[in-house]
Amino acid sequence: MLLEATSHEWTAEEIRSLIRTRLLPHFAELARCRSTRELHAHPLYRSLEPIIRRVMDSPEIGRFGPQEPPAKAAYRFLAWNIERGIQLDGQLEAFRSHPYLRTCDVLLLTETDVGMARSGNRDVAQTLARELGMHYAFVPCYLNLGKGSGVERDVEGDNELGLHGNALLSRYPFRRVRAIPLENGIDKMSSREQRIGSQVAVAAEILFPNLTLTAVTVHLDANSSQRHRAEQMQTILDAIPPEGPAVIGGDWNTSTYNSSSAFYAIMGYWLRVMMGPTNVIRNHYLHPERRFERRLFRLLESRGFDYKQANCLGEYTVYYDFADYRTYRGLSEWVPEWCFPFIRWALRNHDGRCPLKLDWFATRGLRVSNPVVVHDFREEGRPLSDHDPVGLDVLA
Repeated sequence: MLLEATSHEWTAEEIRSLIRTRLLPHFAELARCRSTRELHAHPLYRSLEPIIRRVMDSPEIGRFGPQEPPAKAAYRFLAWNIERGIQLDGQLEAFRSHPYLRTCDVLLLTETDVGMARSGNRDVAQTLARELGMHYAFVPCYLNLGKGSGVERDVEGDNELGLHGNALLSRYPFRRVRAIPLENGIDKMSSREQRIGSQVAVAAEILFPNLTLTAVTVHLDANSSQRHRAEQMQTILDAIPPEGPAVIGGDWNTSTYNSSSAFYAIMGYWLRVMMGPTNVIRNHYLHPERRFERRLFRLLESRGFDYKQANCLGEYTVYYDFADYRTYRGLSEWVPEWCFPFIRWALRNHDGRCPLKLDWFATRGLRVSNPVVVHDFREEGRPLSDHDPVGLDVLA
């Protein structure tokens, strides 16, 4: 189902009031359900479902940017998984002062919270847009019934709303904001991080003075198979205009793994150990398009999208450091404890780090230049995110 924002959509404040007064008091009871099937059969859920649907089907749109910014010869796009906005103040400072980030015209942001304790109960997308003077659209993906996963459950305080989603920010006006729901790779109610909803891509037409294009923020499921991620991308491609200039960017979770269950992930891990860790890192983790995620990239090419010119092929955007407590806590929720000594052994010649290329752009009908991966925010001090942003210049 494709949902389109109209002038009749409820305001952000009305949606927040619905959550606070009608939904939040019942989260603890809903969290007793151990599967989505059980949730949907619960009398309380059935009584709340119309309100839940209203909340989840209501994009939040705000316009803090200029109405007629000047034309440029090229427009800079940035795609960044900002890890919920946990380090929002540092991210804001980076957008204001970093020599690359401060020049960006369009931000395709994944993992943005609204009213989650782990990110200070802030509206992450709205705060970024307001402080940076940009227009924005936020689409909710999940109503979180708890505080999150791993170390996120240890933060002080409670969720004020429990919303999480994806966002598109632009210095230039946009129109036709659309939310594109994606089918879940696993049952979100069966995991320790219980959530109602699914991943949702956000698409809009951006109105540059000398160019109009469709931009899409995409976060494909981490806990899914390679086939499922390709099917999610197909859903997105089917939902946007079949022709015309377009930019798709975000965290595509091209890990090379079938992570729909711990069993499949562990079997996949042993296959890669037999293939040789160094070989797998160089030729597969950093080049998922070559084999394990080939279906997704061939799909893009069959629809007229180019990814080869739009990315720094072979350059990591994430690395898992298995000496890091946050990495351990996150993975230990679905990977058995006995696996970790073997993982550390396999990475013994790589300083215990496993690099991956998860973040991508794909473009159609456009000339592009200068793809980059900005590594500055995880190499020194406290990381601003567990992902590096990727950038791209689109020529008008």
